[in-house]
Parts: sequence; C-alpha cells; structure tokens
Amino acid sequence: METMPLALDWPDIVARLACALAAGAAFGVNRSESGKAAGLRTTILVCLAACVAMLQANALLDQAGKAKDGFATLDLMRLPLGILTGMGFIGAGAVLRKDGLVIGVTTAATLWFVTVVGLCFGGGQLRLGWVSVGLGIAVLWGLRFIERKLERGKAAWITVCYPLDADCPQRLKDRLAQIGCSLEPRGARFNEADGMCEGRHLVRWKEPFDRHAVAPSFDALGRASGAVSLQWSMVD
Repeated sequence: METMPLALDWPDIVARLACALAAGAAFGVNRSESGKAAGLRTTILVCLAACVAMLQANALLDQAGKAKDGFATLDLMRLPLGILTGMGFIGAGAVLRKDGLVIGVTTAATLWFVTVVGLCFGGGQLRLGWVSVGLGIAVLWGLRFIERKLERGKAAWITVCYPLDADCPQRLKDRLAQIGCSLEPRGARFNEADGMCEGRHLVRWKEPFDRHAVAPSFDALGRASGAVSLQWSMVD
C-alpha cells in the first residue's frame, strides 16, 4: 500500500495534480454528455480542489523542527474532512425536487465520489485513485445501459375535481390505461351545492428510473377527461 510521503517535491506535486485533472475530466465528460449542469468544469474543479487540500495537508506533515507528538497537535486530517463536508452543500445544490420528481442524485453522488478520488491523488495514493476512477467510470457508463432496460414501479396521488354528472373518473382511467397506468379510487368528497366532486386516486405505472414522461402528462389527460382541475404528487 502506498503511503503519504512526508516531504513533497514538485515532480510529485505535478503528477498528483495531473492525475486529479484527468480523473475529473473523465467524470465530467460523462456528466456533460448526459446534459447535466455539473459537467466538465465542475468535476475538474472539485477533483483539483480535493487534491490541493490533501497536498496542503501533506506539505504540513513535514516534522522537521516539530515535537514527536506534532501529528496529534496539528490534526491535519480536519482539512480533507472539511472538504468532504463542504461537498455536501454542492451535492445538495445538484439535486432538484419538483412535484415529487427527484433528479440530480447521480450527479451529486458523482461529485462526492470525485472529491474522494481527488483526496486519494492528493495524498499520493495514485494506484488506489486510478482503481477508483476505473470503477466509477464503469458504473456511470456501463450500468447506464443496463438501467435503461430496467423499469421501475412508480406511483402518484391524483386529486381530480369534476362535475357530479360527468364520467370523468372512468374516462381518466381509460386514458391512463392507454399509457400503461392503473387508476385506483381512494375516496371522494361530494359538494351537491356546487355540483362538484373531488376524487382522490392512486396511479401506478412503470418506466425507466431516469425518465419522467408519464407523470407530467397527468394534467393534459385530466383536462381531456373533463376534469375542472387536477393535482398530483409522486409517492416517495
């Protein structure tokens, strides 16, 4: 197992930075190809920042002129640990949630992973870093093709408001069935004074985990079925 040297020289520093740059670029190309906001420049900067943090910690490990307990006194590992903690804020910014749909989780995980890889390179663990890069790229590129073929069961709550004399629920059920969804009634509230009914339903369907084509179509299907209004939210 490689160990972090106590003394740094510029060829070693350049080699570590170059590894971090190449690793960040490899992950950035994948994110950019997928159209993610956190793309090439973001992953490179994240990986380089982690690498520089470890280089700074490595540089401060030089014990020349320090007491034997200098390692414990310095507690330099707080620096890389702080980098990992700070990545939580950037990762949280990459995750978006709207109407129950959650996107950006893979990008957030990639940024966190790239940070750890940068820490490996900055600490001189070049072999471990490149093995991690290989595994990470294999997961992002290789498993993507498998995930595209897998379908995930999804569900959403739909609240439909429609006139009492309308056959909106049945029409909506038929339209949803055409796109592979099932509609299960879960209660209704009648208002005879207004001549309106508010029904609550559970919709179930399957589609690839990273696609969100079915749920956004609920509004249009509700209007086409005679609904006055329709609200929906994903079931976590």
